[in-house]
Amino acid sequence: MSEQAARRYETLLVQRTGSAATIVLNRPDRMNAWSTALSAELLAVLQGLSADPEVRAVMLTGAGKAFCAGADLREFRTAMESGPVNTDNVLLEWYHPIVTAIREMPKPFISAVNGPAAGAGVSLALAADLVVARESAYFLLAFVNIGLAPDGGSSLFIPARVGFARAAEMALLGEPVKAAKAADIGLINAAWPDDEFEKKAAELLIRLSNGPTRSYAGSKRELNHWLYARMQEHLALEAAVQKDLAVSKDFTEGITAFLGKRPAAFTGE
Repeated sequence: MSEQAARRYETLLVQRTGSAATIVLNRPDRMNAWSTALSAELLAVLQGLSADPEVRAVMLTGAGKAFCAGADLREFRTAMESGPVNTDNVLLEWYHPIVTAIREMPKPFISAVNGPAAGAGVSLALAADLVVARESAYFLLAFVNIGLAPDGGSSLFIPARVGFARAAEMALLGEPVKAAKAADIGLINAAWPDDEFEKKAAELLIRLSNGPTRSYAGSKRELNHWLYARMQEHLALEAAVQKDLAVSKDFTEGITAFLGKRPAAFTGE
C-alpha cells in the first residue's frame, strides 16, 4: 500500500497511506491546544478529506505527549486584556463546524487519543465514530475548573455515550477519567497498552479504509439521526450558556488562577 509524504501545515501534519488519512495535531509544546490557527487548518483539512473520494477512513491523533489540552488559554488571557472574551466567535466559527464536519463526514472517523484530552480536547475526541486511547491517557472535562460549562459538543457526546450520571460527574467534578475506566464505562471503545497503541490504531484505520465505505456512511447517518438529530440546536445552547459564563467573575478568576498555577477562589459571581 503506497504511503505519501506527510503534508505539513503550521499546526497539523496530514499523512496518506492508500485510502487512509491520518491528521496529527502538531503543537506539542502547547499540548496541542486549540489555537485560532489550529482551528482554521483543522476545519479546512476535515472538509477536504470529507470531499475526497480517494479517502475512505480518517484518524485524528496528537503529536508528543498529549492528544489535545483544550482551548489555548494564552489566547484567552490576551483577549481578556481588551475586555470580555467573545466565546461566541470561537464556538460558532471554529469548534462547532469542526465537530459537525466530523459527525457528518460520510466515512468512518477514529480518534486515537495518545495522551491527555482535556476540555474541548474531550469534545474533539468524542466527536469521532470510534475512540481508542493509550492506557496512560485520560479524559478531563476541565471547564468547571475555570468557571465555564462544557462546550464543543461535549455536553451532547458524553451523555450519549455514558448517560446522565457519568456526564454529570465529569462536568461538575472536573476530575480525570483514566483510559481504562473510560473503556469500562463505554466512554471510549478501547484502551490499549502504550507499547501496542500505535500499531493497533494503524491497523484499525487500514481495516476501515478497506471496508464498505457506503455501508459505514449509512450506519453513521442512522446513528446521527437517532442520537444527534438536534445537534445544531444543542450546540447553539452551549454557545449561549458559555457566552453568559464568559463575563462572570468566576471565569476571570479561573483563567487567572490557572495561568498563575494556583487554586481558584470562586465566589459564585
